[in-house]
Amino acid sequence: MGKEHTRDLQLDFGADGQALIPVVTQDARTKEVLILAFANREAFDETRRSGYATYWSRSRKELWKKGLTSGDLLKMVEIRINCEQNSLLYLVTPEGKGACHAKKADGLPYSSCYYRRIETDGSLTVVG
Repeated sequence: MGKEHTRDLQLDFGADGQALIPVVTQDARTKEVLILAFANREAFDETRRSGYATYWSRSRKELWKKGLTSGDLLKMVEIRINCEQNSLLYLVTPEGKGACHAKKADGLPYSSCYYRRIETDGSLTVVG
């Protein structure tokens, strides 16, 4: 039986647990995509243990519990896995003012990291 039909979790974080798996994070209520981040074994295990979205920060090279500093935590509702077991979907309830580290002019975070649209001329327009 292939990964597409098994009931066994077969995520491959590599022998050392450091291989990164992409994680799409979505608001469980609105279905808005909030973040695309990555998880290694440690981040995935911490997410399951704590009940809050935790990732591996590629830029800082450390565990990143989203919102621990800002207060904009993401409470886990459900974790889904794709058919090939090589990416994850975190359905969350935001517990703060927004999910993005970027701030609007009023100082509040954007609700999603996907707050700009690419126009046909290549310019960016804020939409969220």
